[in-house]
Amino acid sequence: MDGQRSAGYGRVLLKLSGEALAGEHGFGIDPRVVDGITEELKAIHGLGVSLGLVIGGGNIVRGAIASRRGMDRVSADYMGMLATIMNGLAVQDRLERKGVDTRCMTAIRMPQLAEPYIRRRAVRHMEKGRIVIFAAGTGNPYFSTDTAAALRAIEVGADVVIKATRVKGVFTADPESDPSAEFIPDISFREVVARDLRVMDAAAVSLCRDNNLPIIVLDLEDRGAMRRAIHGERVGTLVS
Repeated sequence: MDGQRSAGYGRVLLKLSGEALAGEHGFGIDPRVVDGITEELKAIHGLGVSLGLVIGGGNIVRGAIASRRGMDRVSADYMGMLATIMNGLAVQDRLERKGVDTRCMTAIRMPQLAEPYIRRRAVRHMEKGRIVIFAAGTGNPYFSTDTAAALRAIEVGADVVIKATRVKGVFTADPESDPSAEFIPDISFREVVARDLRVMDAAAVSLCRDNNLPIIVLDLEDRGAMRRAIHGERVGTLVS
């Protein structure tokens, strides 16, 4: 599908993997990586963009993997949700040290640490120019943070979901293991599902498709890529 980028997006939901926060260590939170990511978020915020953020927890716990290793799936998924809260608090702390007003909202109530997720309150925070970090996934086991990102984007009226990954967009195969994989600049939701391209999980793709919410997949390490995409430049892959 030949999609057309808009002239710009006013409200954006950014999805980051938890692994991105670990940097070269592969586990935990690397302060230098968080500093670099939050510099980019600060620059985007400075454009006047209304910004929401969903961060995975794979740098600490991945529920699906823990389940495959013998842990009860529900317990493992809740542990993964707690990991996303830890990541959210780390990013919030760094953003606020940079002078960016930020709120962390959780789908699991823990008022000593963060606000409970209430859709109207989240929208109001964004209207006031605050970055909102949506933590703890959907609050339910068996749902990924990809699905949480799509759901929150729809709920707050985002114009686009931007998924920042380790590669420059969507490929015909995994480019990290298959050097013959070809880059795909534009693709339809139907093709993503039919070709099983794993842009996001199936539930997330279905939510975006059913609500006409485009997804942009781009390289997190390409500094400025998110800003260019938000301005409407052709960056990464557009799924629409």
